[in-house]
Amino acid sequence: MKLLKIIAICVSVVFAPVVLADKVAVLGYEEALLKSNAANGFRETLKKELQGEQKRVLELEKQAKSLREKIQQNGASMTPDALRQAQLQFQKAFEEYQRSGQALQQKGAERQQEFINEMRPKLDKIIKKIIDDNNYDVVVAKKATVYVAKGFDITESVIQQLNK
Repeated sequence: MKLLKIIAICVSVVFAPVVLADKVAVLGYEEALLKSNAANGFRETLKKELQGEQKRVLELEKQAKSLREKIQQNGASMTPDALRQAQLQFQKAFEEYQRSGQALQQKGAERQQEFINEMRPKLDKIIKKIIDDNNYDVVVAKKATVYVAKGFDITESVIQQLNK
């Protein structure tokens, strides 16, 4: 019983600032960033940047599939040495495909993180201005909410300011 009282007190202390807040808003930080015009432009630029590497990965995938099909179709009629050689070729092609695919994904993720880091100061400045202009006491992450009534979500306002 004593533990229950302690837990109740802790919960009330943690949520007291939110309960006492007059103006509360909800913000989808990542959503605002990813739906902005800047993000759309970034995606197009990144697509063009990685186009050559993506084409190479697709060619490696096609090559590996072709070798696998050759082994499946002709494996029974191949000599043991020829089969082993074909399997080695397939393994090398598949490993190169995996390595190139992972490198492409990593490069894309790194560029995306660079974009986020570049945009963060601008986004933070816009959010701060909206908070100050509207006198919000608390801004809660959209991901942390189950339900939000109309008028509490400021994500669209942030997107509009980002697009200016």
